[in-house]
Amino acid sequence: MVFRKLPGVSASGMGLRLSQKFVFLLFLSGLVTLCFGALFFLPDSVRLKRIFLSKTETQPVTVGSGSGSENDAREHLKRPKDQEHALRGMTPAKGETSSTKLKSLSRKPPVSHETPEARLTGGKAQEDLTLPRSKTEPSVSDKATTSAHGPTSDTFSYQKFKRCLLKPPLGRDGGKPSDPMTNERREKVKEMMKFAWDNYKRYAWGKNELRPLTRNGHIGNMFGGLRGASIIDSLDTLYIMGLMEDYNDAKEWVESSLDLNSNGEASLFEVNIRYVGGLLSAYYLTGEELFKSKALELGEKLLPAFNTPTGIPRGVINLGSSGTSWSWGWASAGSSILAEFGTLHLEFVHLSELSNNPIYTEKVMNIRKLLNKIEKPHGLYPNFLSPVSGNWVQHHVSIGGLGDSFYEYLIKSFLMSDKMDDGAKKMYYGALEAIEANLVQKSAGGLTYMAEWRGGILDHKMGHLACFSGGMIGIGADDGVPEKRQHYLDLAAEITHTCHESYTRSATKLGPEAFRFDAGAEASATRLSDRYYILRPEVIESYMYMWRLTHDPKYREWGWEAVEALEQHCRVESGFSGIRDVYTMTVSHDNMQQSFFLSETLKYLYLLFSDDDLLPLEDWVFNTEAHPLPVVRKSCLQEENTQDKTVSE
Repeated sequence: MVFRKLPGVSASGMGLRLSQKFVFLLFLSGLVTLCFGALFFLPDSVRLKRIFLSKTETQPVTVGSGSGSENDAREHLKRPKDQEHALRGMTPAKGETSSTKLKSLSRKPPVSHETPEARLTGGKAQEDLTLPRSKTEPSVSDKATTSAHGPTSDTFSYQKFKRCLLKPPLGRDGGKPSDPMTNERREKVKEMMKFAWDNYKRYAWGKNELRPLTRNGHIGNMFGGLRGASIIDSLDTLYIMGLMEDYNDAKEWVESSLDLNSNGEASLFEVNIRYVGGLLSAYYLTGEELFKSKALELGEKLLPAFNTPTGIPRGVINLGSSGTSWSWGWASAGSSILAEFGTLHLEFVHLSELSNNPIYTEKVMNIRKLLNKIEKPHGLYPNFLSPVSGNWVQHHVSIGGLGDSFYEYLIKSFLMSDKMDDGAKKMYYGALEAIEANLVQKSAGGLTYMAEWRGGILDHKMGHLACFSGGMIGIGADDGVPEKRQHYLDLAAEITHTCHESYTRSATKLGPEAFRFDAGAEASATRLSDRYYILRPEVIESYMYMWRLTHDPKYREWGWEAVEALEQHCRVESGFSGIRDVYTMTVSHDNMQQSFFLSETLKYLYLLFSDDDLLPLEDWVFNTEAHPLPVVRKSCLQEENTQDKTVSE
């Protein structure tokens, strides 16, 4: 019998002794325990584990790389078919030229024959990584959508925000000046806005911009399929001017026709400053939830641009479900542009405020952290930075195109934080010190200007875009070290004077795109390619700020000179148009009424001829598209919350 071979088994009756039974049972129980416990060490895919473990076990979720946080991107991003080209190492598109490098670059008007959806490449979107996250934790998409379309546990209160303003946004009487002549000039600017708007509405409604000579609309390929740039850019201008019927038409279009589900490639920078900025300012001025909802929906679509190894966003973002991003095809070595990734802070902080989602603020603070870590030549910030390595690509420094609004957003971030953002303050004054030491120059004729810096060699050229710096230095003067405050205000006045000279020295009394200070030139364009004027606002912007800071009447006189020049040379039968040569009285128009003419140029002129209590600087900062955003008074909002809590108890 087989059992005979087993030790301890009796030949008769096959019984077991008591001690043997105990050992045998102990062995069996140990074996069962070992097998049962092994289930917990098996892979997650084993079905038995899912039976025994709790339902809150972690599951993977897709996020972008280089983000530093599992909340960095919308879930389940899909690649478009044409990204196969990107993954093979895309080459720069020839369809995009300098004519599309708008605000931060040169903001030239887009040409009418541009190819739609032109490939703007130079890098590729980063691969997705899989990180664990609890099933119960909402995704970025869930959080942003909840914030945009429904209440959260700590939603933004518009009424609390209004109570934290020091003054009414529109002043005592809409900012109407008591001086009759000044009011007459203000009314003239309002009439110009009405004329520009009416013609846009008549000939280009729903398109991005008006072509006034041919009386049709222009779409362009900057906004990734978004429409109505002139409408979004005009919302706050129409509102503060009291053009309420036109404002209501614009609001109705946003509600019924603004489609954010486009699938094209857009400039991250331009969409942010025009669309997000325009919607945010319209919300803060009116309290209309429609604008808040649209701003948050669009802001979420911009987040995937930050999915890079460094967190520095790429310049071009697909606004569709793919969320892929690229660097501009013309950007050196697939780099990102200082003035583009540096001009997000104001809008993104407000997106966090409205959504109760810190991801937007985290994104822009990450940019600042990287810039603080890397070495800066002579303390200067070059214009090109690799989003892959986090290193500078070229040592070209400019306060005009490619660099301009980065510096503007540093001082405005400090002011918008109720002067609590010490990091922005330190970066701004450090940059200004380096600019003064390396770029600020005095011409033979005594004009102060900002030169450009190319690897240590100065280019004695100043762009129209750089003329915003007079106002920038002016609004930052009071918060510098005490012994330099008057110096900064004087520097601001000198630069503004130089920019005014670039206007007065032309035949049309409008300034060129760029002017030089070499070979005997003084604040004049020496190249044919620099002689155009496309309704730019920067010089008038500095007039407005310097008026508010000094109340020197010359700034209003200079502003009126610009109004007369615009009326004489840029006003055509069906709108306003840029001109190709400011040095000839026989003007040639470029057939483009830029959206920023409605948002910036006319708004700054209107504010220049208004009392200071219209959008007072104590309460508001203007983004680089002149959309007013409120100062964030955290302490006041916390007090409001505490009071509400006390009342409810």
